[in-house]
Amino acid sequence: MKFNKLILTALLLSGAVTVSGQRFAILSDIHVTPGNACDSMLRVAVSEINDGRYDLVVVDGDLTNEGSDEQLKNVKAILDGIRHPLYVLPGNHENNWSQSATKTFVDLWGNDRFVTEVDSLVVIGINCGPFMKMGDGHIKQEDLHWLKATLDERVTPGKKVVSFNHYPINQDLDNWRDYVRVLEKYPVIAHINGHYHSWQQYKGGDIDAAMVRALDMRNGNYGYTIMDVDNDWIHIYNKEIGKQPKAKFAWAVKADIKPLKDVATVEFVQPEGFIVEKVWADSASIFTRLGIDADNVYFGNSLGAAKAIDKKSRKQRWSIPTGASLFSRPVVLEGGKIALPACDGIIIADVATGKTVKKYPSEEGPYVADGLVADSSYIQGGYKRIERRNPRNGKLVWAYDSLFNYCQAAPVVDNGEVIFGAWDTNLRNLDLKTGKLKWVWNNGKTANMLGPGNVVPVVTADKVIIVAPDRYMTAIDRKTGRQLWRDHSHKYRESLGHSEDLSRVYAKTMDGELVAVDATTPDFKELWTVDMGIGYDHAPCIVAERDGIVYAGSRRGIVTAVDSAAQKVLWSLPLGVSEINGIDIDPTNGDVYVSLIEGTIYRIARN
Repeated sequence: MKFNKLILTALLLSGAVTVSGQRFAILSDIHVTPGNACDSMLRVAVSEINDGRYDLVVVDGDLTNEGSDEQLKNVKAILDGIRHPLYVLPGNHENNWSQSATKTFVDLWGNDRFVTEVDSLVVIGINCGPFMKMGDGHIKQEDLHWLKATLDERVTPGKKVVSFNHYPINQDLDNWRDYVRVLEKYPVIAHINGHYHSWQQYKGGDIDAAMVRALDMRNGNYGYTIMDVDNDWIHIYNKEIGKQPKAKFAWAVKADIKPLKDVATVEFVQPEGFIVEKVWADSASIFTRLGIDADNVYFGNSLGAAKAIDKKSRKQRWSIPTGASLFSRPVVLEGGKIALPACDGIIIADVATGKTVKKYPSEEGPYVADGLVADSSYIQGGYKRIERRNPRNGKLVWAYDSLFNYCQAAPVVDNGEVIFGAWDTNLRNLDLKTGKLKWVWNNGKTANMLGPGNVVPVVTADKVIIVAPDRYMTAIDRKTGRQLWRDHSHKYRESLGHSEDLSRVYAKTMDGELVAVDATTPDFKELWTVDMGIGYDHAPCIVAERDGIVYAGSRRGIVTAVDSAAQKVLWSLPLGVSEINGIDIDPTNGDVYVSLIEGTIYRIARN
């Protein structure tokens, strides 16, 4: 029997035999923009798939290039032509740059996860981000709960599981261990993903997994993946359009999965002179920075709930459902009100009760930017617009609507000016009173995603300093918008801050350094650089200084404190495994608060 099975495997790998059982067609990384080559070749692939015998078709993420509503509707119209049962997942290109803040995908396909059964197979797939900003892949907390509950219900004796996700189940996902620990409790015979536009057979823990092809593998190689499942074997085939399938991988179905080994955990030791404590753990993920006042901490979660947490009791005061994931931090207004920017408008609520006072609907698109109150104004960025609103009731005063993409980070409001970046490659300076453009600067790049869309500028009396994904730090004359200098000596990205006296600019680099630059000189002058020991990092978390201590957050849940005078790391604490959303300072007492994507909030105070 063993000899016969080896012969069969050899024949299968030569492409000479087709097995019986369940057969899936898998489309991954199709990257369709209306009218591009992938648009036309996807139509050919759909026609070819319709001519085949498939139990189901899975589209495994990255359907589009920029996740716009136009691109999503176009690709759905093509995929709707598939005549087999169809299941669709988003990828990072739908989650990271979504025009609708990920809402349109759910509106079109009904959900961003799926489960179905084919004979004795339970086929399940979930979303993995990253969500509306640069970061590692991440499985939302509610999706982990759903995954376990669904498999508990569906996996009865004799059933096996095939898992889908856009990312590989390894360190490309910040919480991959949590994901694997759910899957390994069930008879998972295969995990399938895309993302890297390449073929790879690998292990996720002890789970057999395969990374599969993109629609376009270059040099005219367009196609998809065929997966055959029988009682004993998994077979993966490369199916170029118009050609016969060629076997890529085969593995035997395993009866048992070895549990993932625990990693050595670092004991949480309170740093000398500081108190670091968890104040909240949410049942969903958190993508927002925090709003803070004398009594409460405010945030929004991935289930669309805006919440207030009492700072003293650490209990939830109220929760307001908004209908879709929240990405913009709540803004404390004057007169006991709070603004909750959401996917379809701005909710004004009472801070004490959470009762909605007013809602200003938005037809232009979702709010994903961090707003703020300054100079008797509430400034809030949105999709292709930035607005000045009344700081007491949220009523619109003016809107500048000549942006060509959304703005994401908080603006700087200073001395009658509003200075901010957008994902259209531009940095702008508006007159606070009128909303009129004073000047615009760009870095000369044509790619939107190389612009200053998610960086809070540092603004001094005479200059504006930014960093961006083009890996430059740039200084601009505040009065004229003229470029003063650009520095490329470090791998800058989107993480920036300043000293409390505005004499220094701090930037966290992609190499995990903290760079201090003189903000007072006309030319670039590096003051010092400290290696924070966090390695490669791309989290767009702002850098903030309080009482001479500079705080920086990483993509993997580490908060680092650097003594700016001594130019050394005081401590680095792993608060979790996911990205730090921001460093927010309590305006009433100087305490530092951070939120992590995995749904936790921490307070850092001097002891």
